[in-house]
Amino acid sequence: MSGGLVALLDDVAALARIAAASVDDVAAGAAKAGAKAAGVVIDDAAVTPQYVSDSDPSRELPMIKKIFWGSLRNKLLVILPALLLISAFIPGIIPFILMLGGTYLCFEGAEKVWHKLRGHHADEETPAVERGPGAEDKVVKGAITTDFILSCEIMVISMNEVADESIWVRALILVVVAVAITVLVYGAVGLIVKMDDIGLHLTTKDSPRTQRFGEMLVRGMPAVLGFITFIGTIAMLWVGGHIMLQGAYDLGWHAPYDLVHVLESPFAGLPAVGGILAWLVNTLCSAVLGLVWGLVVMAILHPLLKVLPFGKGPKQHEEGDVRAAIAGHRPGGRDESASV
Repeated sequence: MSGGLVALLDDVAALARIAAASVDDVAAGAAKAGAKAAGVVIDDAAVTPQYVSDSDPSRELPMIKKIFWGSLRNKLLVILPALLLISAFIPGIIPFILMLGGTYLCFEGAEKVWHKLRGHHADEETPAVERGPGAEDKVVKGAITTDFILSCEIMVISMNEVADESIWVRALILVVVAVAITVLVYGAVGLIVKMDDIGLHLTTKDSPRTQRFGEMLVRGMPAVLGFITFIGTIAMLWVGGHIMLQGAYDLGWHAPYDLVHVLESPFAGLPAVGGILAWLVNTLCSAVLGLVWGLVVMAILHPLLKVLPFGKGPKQHEEGDVRAAIAGHRPGGRDESASV
């Protein structure tokens, strides 16, 4: 009897060790996958505040809550099952999905840079939110549509990083990534959009130091939003360019990837800072490649968008025009073409 109990306890302990190892694997995989998707996550966090920037302050958090749940449903109920089925039955198309997403990121980043260099602000003349019945639902739907495309790229990048795991471990990792990134993004978005209200509240306090801090928050938020958008642009070009580099290498065209490796190798051997410098060189090369490829895609797409039906007239940012809703947001948190 005691021998059977000891054996049972040994089995339980072994199962506990396996479970603990699996949890560690999931946590490590989620961290690895989430870090690789960081560039798209930053852009996701930079886009959403622009949808609620002209709304009634009392409706900002309820709108963000609706977008949060819509984003989480999309990730867990639509994107995750689709990716698991693709990885199980037709994994060969994953590199092409990644490169398609990388092309989108390069196009988005290049278009932002292009408009910034040209000083183009014509879109700001259009009202940010179409007033009237159902306007809030329309804005929320547009934000969820934009988030869906960014979420697809986040989940594909994340899955590609854990492609060697079993399907169940992959599923758990992607669930963790989906929940963690959605909470992170929309927690940050909620804090960003309410920061000016927090600042205004602090200006009513008795302490002069607190009042000055509140004034600093109110005055600094436009700069903060502009900085977030700038970082999001750089991150998109970097991540998109790196995806294209890696994808070209995986498909048999090794020259671009090998060139970047040659450029970073002299720095890799330097003591202390070698790894950081090599990473910076790789990142710079990826961002430059992303910008060049994005400009090429712009040169092809922009003439097409002018002749397609949804590229004409003042309503080109309606719900059906996903491209206009996504690609139009500008630095400063007040982009009007991104609001539906």
